Amino acid sequence: MASSHSPQERATHDRAAQGRLLRLALRAGVGGAWHGGHPGAPQVALLVPVADAGQLQAALTALVGTPATLLIPPALARLDPQGVRAAVQAGHELAGQGDPAGVTLLEAAAGQAVTDWAAPDSAAALRSLLARGLRPLPSTGERPEPGALRVVRPGDLDATLTAWRALGYRPVPLRDLPGRRAGTPRDLLTLAYTRVVEDRFARAHGVIDLTARVDAVMRVAPLDHAPSPLPLPPGTPTAELHLHSPRIVGLASRSVLGAYRAYQRSLKDVARALRERPELESAQAVFAVTLFHGPLEQAGFTLLDLPPARARWYGLGFRLLRGAYGTTRTPSEGTPKMAWLPREAFLRRYG
Repeated sequence: MASSHSPQERATHDRAAQGRLLRLALRAGVGGAWHGGHPGAPQVALLVPVADAGQLQAALTALVGTPATLLIPPALARLDPQGVRAAVQAGHELAGQGDPAGVTLLEAAAGQAVTDWAAPDSAAALRSLLARGLRPLPSTGERPEPGALRVVRPGDLDATLTAWRALGYRPVPLRDLPGRRAGTPRDLLTLAYTRVVEDRFARAHGVIDLTARVDAVMRVAPLDHAPSPLPLPPGTPTAELHLHSPRIVGLASRSVLGAYRAYQRSLKDVARALRERPELESAQAVFAVTLFHGPLEQAGFTLLDLPPARARWYGLGFRLLRGAYGTTRTPSEGTPKMAWLPREAFLRRYG
């Protein structure tokens, strides 16, 4: 049966599919594409694209005292060489965007080597970029994450930087990002796990994300029941704690004590959500199924043994989780348990 799509529609579809494949390849580190930095560090690589002299001046004004990586087209180096030199003198790192054939012009205006370039949207353009020894800068999300690369438009800098700093993030140029590294195929596998498993679970169970702050590690799911072995009537509403897995892994790799303190601060975030979120107003208990039940016991939680079959199932899931996020640290406890506190006891401690 003949396709009902026109040739133009098929061509658009094909280009979109090729673009998705290219983005995935860049996430896997093709061509040395940058991935990011240390997942437990507060720094975020701030990338600012500027298209013309007006945007460059706006960026320099907004970035006084905050060095960043400016993405500059070579044509701007020809039209406003003084502005480009002013950016370098202000301490900013320069990278390119657009046609990489003009990289030497950009380097001449900057008086420094340019080694990074905004990733193109086609394989042919990527080959041209790599032929010149340039490293791709993949497109990024909007929300800041520890060690991430984030693009912010000049007109959004004031509001964005104010919001980031309030959450504990430190914007820096890419060159100053701690632990910066190229992507690897493992990063693509981790992304797939996050999208297929964790994100799907969060949508299905209405998980509330409480991790906006740089060291916040908790999520909480409102439940309309009390799973066993909680000593509550089965229909009792409860709140189940979940960890932001890559965040806690990154924090623990820098400092176990720092990760523990972040864990404790995040319990206060949960208490605030219990008081303020309508989804949690009827929850009568807070619980978690975890291998890290020792710290929760020290924090006043009561520990409950899981049925052996469930304990083995959860244990397998936690091993897969550690593998997905690349941690080799073995938990101090080998068997998962349920830790729980009644609502009012939790609020007295953390509210």
